[in-house]
Amino acid sequence: MSDIIQLLPDSVANQIAAGEVVQRPSSAVKELMENAIDAGANKIQLILKDAGKALIQVIDNGCGMTVADARMCFERHATSKVRKAEDLFAIRTMGFRGEAMASIAAIAQIEMKTRRHEDEIGTLIEIEGSSIVKQEPVACSEGTSISVKNLFFNTPARRNFLKSNPAEMRHILDEFQRVSLANPGIAFSLHHDGAEIYRLPASALKQRIIHLFGNNYNERLIPVEEETSIINLKGYIGKPQFAKKTRGEQFFFVNNRFIKDGYLNHAINKAYQDLLPEENFPLYVLFIDIDPAKIDVNVHPTKTEIKYLEEKSVYAIIHSAVKRSLGKFNISPTIDFDQETGFSGMITPKAPEDIVPPTISFNPEFNPFKEDKVSERSVSSYSGSSFSGGGGYESRAASTKNWGSLYEIANHTPAEQVKIELPGVSEIEENYAPLQKQLMQVHNRYIVSQIKSGLMVIDQQAAHERILYERFLVHLEDRKGASQQSLFPQTVTLSPNDYELAKSLLEDIKSLGFEVREFGKNTLVIEGIPVDLGSSNINETQLFEHLIEGFKNSQQELRLDKRDALARSMARNSAIKSGTSLSQEEMNMLIEQLFACKMPNFSIGGKPVIQTITLTDLDKKFEK
Repeated sequence: MSDIIQLLPDSVANQIAAGEVVQRPSSAVKELMENAIDAGANKIQLILKDAGKALIQVIDNGCGMTVADARMCFERHATSKVRKAEDLFAIRTMGFRGEAMASIAAIAQIEMKTRRHEDEIGTLIEIEGSSIVKQEPVACSEGTSISVKNLFFNTPARRNFLKSNPAEMRHILDEFQRVSLANPGIAFSLHHDGAEIYRLPASALKQRIIHLFGNNYNERLIPVEEETSIINLKGYIGKPQFAKKTRGEQFFFVNNRFIKDGYLNHAINKAYQDLLPEENFPLYVLFIDIDPAKIDVNVHPTKTEIKYLEEKSVYAIIHSAVKRSLGKFNISPTIDFDQETGFSGMITPKAPEDIVPPTISFNPEFNPFKEDKVSERSVSSYSGSSFSGGGGYESRAASTKNWGSLYEIANHTPAEQVKIELPGVSEIEENYAPLQKQLMQVHNRYIVSQIKSGLMVIDQQAAHERILYERFLVHLEDRKGASQQSLFPQTVTLSPNDYELAKSLLEDIKSLGFEVREFGKNTLVIEGIPVDLGSSNINETQLFEHLIEGFKNSQQELRLDKRDALARSMARNSAIKSGTSLSQEEMNMLIEQLFACKMPNFSIGGKPVIQTITLTDLDKKFEK
């Protein structure tokens, strides 16, 4: 029997490694930008075409490479950052395995131009599928320019798994944000299909956050800083009132490397305990500086996971630092037993010699038993009291002269109590007559109706969400959602990530009844809203922003179909809220529409909409 184990050719091995290192265009963007940072660049440009599928170009002004280094960098396990195994525990650079460039070269067409600062001429290398096609001297700027063209051109199966351009662009923007946040002292720019998406000058961390996410983030940030013998922590957290229902603005950096760590994330969520509504996530951008010997970064191919030598201590430090910042800036309530601030503004300090003791003055001739008529002032002062002095009888007479009116109510016959009767829940669809029934609203949250077996209680917000959800699903299927034109069109400016998402949903959003069009950089114009919402007092801009936020939440948590997630988000943001007062006609219409739904008994979150309380249950409550 012949031997069956063979060494894989380098081209095949590189393609296998590429499957782990380069999963999509954003993976290549991350690796190339991190290499530019390791090269000491202070200015990095990223140029994309077709969301990185056709072109990814990274231009930096770093140290550049010699001819030999330019050729060697595409070999597997070729790196300038690790010499021996012990170096893995003293890593300060972004890259160290020497796999990224070889993996990218195995699945793309690469053109690289590089020149060191001391050299007069640079080097051009062209590679296609791990094979060097051209190598020659070339005139170029200092630094390195790498162009990755036609990603996955020789692995069509992998290319077919790529998502749409907006979806891939969102992943690239995520990586760009992480790299640029970790390095605020470096200037970055991003261009996609000829349009400038970002131009970030070198700045402090707070300015970098504002440039990335918007000017309105200036008022949302709380600084955090803590220095210990284990770690140094610095960065910013967000105020609780600006927390969102979706993750995406949570950034941990360990030695300037972005990481994902659920354990440390729990430390921050615990610090925000009782300050955030359920299922809300705060913003944070935190940098942990730690001795590289106390961590292991060689855990995951994407290098986003880290193991700590003193994990529990790191957890405690982060939790206490965030908690202290929230208290220091009066975000969380505090109790100070040494000072009562309620009276502090009313107390004026005086010298002891200036303090005058109180005095008492009285009239020695005053006789409370004297029969003389009291002054009008005394009578008027005590007219409301049955214990007035000499004028007590007059005041009593004045207070009792209309005593007979107290008994007039006995002459009125009481109004007959309205008896509310509604058929049972199972018979509602056949016998319910909305305009003839009297309903009651409890705390502006629940609608209560009498039925034959007892009481029916309906959650008004959940009921309206169910009605709108099924209605919007029909609009998305038929693509016939009616729109009401706005008198004054509203503009909404989104983050680049949300803007790309909105562009991918634009046709479905129009099917709901919105009239939306693109209007410049990251901006949309809302010219009309669905007819179903036209009668309500709605801020179009806020509704649209919440629609995008709710869509991301539904897709992340439930992994729903795109249209289903959009309908859920729209229904949740458009429905009447708990605390809204409804007229009898509105309550009747709401219940009539609810029982016309396919699933009236359950909300879009799977919770009950209707609860019945039988007479038997009531009798048990009263121990009958």
